[in-house]
Amino acid sequence: MRPDDWHLTEDVTEFLAYTGEFLRSRPVLHIMPLTVTARVRTSGATAHGTQAPVFGRLERAGEVLATFHRLPARGLGLTPLTSEQASTLAAHLAALGHSLPYVSADDHTATAFAKAWQRHTGATPTLRDRLRLYRLGTLTPPDPLPPGRGRLVGERDREHLMCWCREFAADVGETVVIDSDSWPGTRFADKRYTFWESPDGTPVSMAGMNPVVAGQIQIDPVYTPARLRGRGYAAAVTVEVSRAALAEGATAVVLFANAANATSNALYQRIGYFPVTDFAVYDFAHAEPEASGWLAGCVTDDRCSRVTVTETHSAPLRRVEGSSGAASRRGRRG
Repeated sequence: MRPDDWHLTEDVTEFLAYTGEFLRSRPVLHIMPLTVTARVRTSGATAHGTQAPVFGRLERAGEVLATFHRLPARGLGLTPLTSEQASTLAAHLAALGHSLPYVSADDHTATAFAKAWQRHTGATPTLRDRLRLYRLGTLTPPDPLPPGRGRLVGERDREHLMCWCREFAADVGETVVIDSDSWPGTRFADKRYTFWESPDGTPVSMAGMNPVVAGQIQIDPVYTPARLRGRGYAAAVTVEVSRAALAEGATAVVLFANAANATSNALYQRIGYFPVTDFAVYDFAHAEPEASGWLAGCVTDDRCSRVTVTETHSAPLRRVEGSSGAASRRGRRG
């Protein structure tokens, strides 16, 4: 595998022109790059920081084999790679002089890349998270459900919603400012939320769902305040929002859970979700911010315009927050 098999660009439209069919061929496994690229297309590259996002594709003989993406100040997100492919990419990015705060991918790919990055840069990888990707099979509501009902979150709930999103972010280790001014630029803003309310109308749990991408909907986040956990509210609100996703015509409904949290994993399986694969997130020590753009020094090809019942739940690639996200520090809480 040669380094020049990797083609880099800052243009999301160009990237998707070459990789869209590949990403849609396995939409569940590729949920993160599909979500990130959809957000960049909607919000624009400048919404994610002063530097442009960067996207890459591995292509041989006209066939796309893998992709990566990175938003400013974020880590690297990868589709599945062989160990050889991961090593070639690590060597290529290191040779261009770039640094990475973390990598997120399926477990094999993330581990292979973390080892390769250490070999090529000396940066020490530390496992931060193992997350399990689930897909909904047959939705099976708990019987009985906890007292109360589901309700769509409206504009009048904005302050309550922002408060819970702040609490959720703090629980999973995200650095994020969430207030009335910053809200539109956070990754939380483009979701549709549901509250589970107690019989007296008090919200006791929430779940969000992302917009449809490639026919599928990701449930994220799921959150229950600590004082209200262990009462079945997370299961109830997850069922409610999963049902709403199916009603929208989603061909697949997915979510991530902390792989180490036996209780939440059992909960999701009881209500009809089945595991697809595990993801891992590795932080890299001593990563310094790059002094110039991601593509500095990159030679482009002629097709590139440039070159625990813990009940908190989130998705890979959440750490420093400005708009779209990176992996949570401890998985999900509901």
